[in-house]
Amino acid sequence: MAMFEGYQFFIISGALAIPAIIMGIKEVPIKHYTLAVSIFMAILAMKDNHTAIGYLILYLFIEVIIMKSFLKIQKCKGKSKYIYYLFMILSVLPLVIYKIGGFANLSIFGFMGISYMTFKTVQIIIEIFDGLITEVDIVDTCIFLIFFPSILCGPIDRSRRFIGELNTVKSRDDYIKSLGDALLEILTGIVYKKVLGGLLLLAGTQYAYVYGLYLFFDFAGYSLMAVGMGRIYGISLPANFKAPFISVDMKDFWNRWHISLSTWFRDYLFSRILKDVMKKKWFNSDRVLQACVCMIVNMTVMGIWHGLEPHFILYGLYHGVLLALTEAYQKKSKFYKTHKKETWYKNLSMFVTFNLVMFGFYLFSGQLLA
Repeated sequence: MAMFEGYQFFIISGALAIPAIIMGIKEVPIKHYTLAVSIFMAILAMKDNHTAIGYLILYLFIEVIIMKSFLKIQKCKGKSKYIYYLFMILSVLPLVIYKIGGFANLSIFGFMGISYMTFKTVQIIIEIFDGLITEVDIVDTCIFLIFFPSILCGPIDRSRRFIGELNTVKSRDDYIKSLGDALLEILTGIVYKKVLGGLLLLAGTQYAYVYGLYLFFDFAGYSLMAVGMGRIYGISLPANFKAPFISVDMKDFWNRWHISLSTWFRDYLFSRILKDVMKKKWFNSDRVLQACVCMIVNMTVMGIWHGLEPHFILYGLYHGVLLALTEAYQKKSKFYKTHKKETWYKNLSMFVTFNLVMFGFYLFSGQLLA
């Protein structure tokens, strides 16, 4: 059973949602039921691969130990960048082993959702180091990691926000309003993914523009259903898409496309790299050049996260270069500053951005290097 695919998933998830809805309306805590459902759905999705289930359990055990150990060491010994980097490496090591193992047809740590779980574990390690997280509760953390609506493809939530909402019981009126939003999001997501995405798939995704539109409707549909399903369990997952094809430049596009991913990279990679680069006064303290280099590094890492295949790395590098060129152009061009608010310029910029994005999707598909 695949998440948000096929009648079996919707029948089972619909049946399991009924007790959650009843508890939500009666203002009964849903937390432990959410844990039970998430475990059940994960096992059901991987029922034909017992090894994957074992790796998931092992991963949760390892990551919780890593988090609690790092927190305890930092409380006892204070901040140490060397210890921080060590625990960061330990946290991402299962994903690295999984990615490298793919080239040798090994499925070590090959379980559903490891890539998105790694975002969550890294975020916790970073925020422990920053002093924002001072406690790691085993139950809350496990629910955060395996919350079934977002386990496979996000949206990527933040632990403090998620756990805060997990331990808050909504009022009856608030829950019913949220439930109405949930049903609308789930139905819209089904139309996006199954109807529009399905029609585009039939049209043939070997065409760049068809593939780009298919990717949007398939992924945006999944994200909408995930957000809607999350609301049923009292969790407001972040929105993932905001009309990306009307973006006026590449920076605007990444504020609209896979928002939870782009903001994660912005907050936990780009901004930190840029801070270090500025502190060390690289590139003669040229702030535009510093930002451009960090954008390229940031997006290249994003491409590598998708996979170690050349087309994923090229996709990340491509977007990094586009973002860097956009930054340099907007900061240094008098032409841009003169015309940026004019309608003709916005329309032209939107057209150019759309085509650049579609070529990027063609790179992402791997067809260019096939």
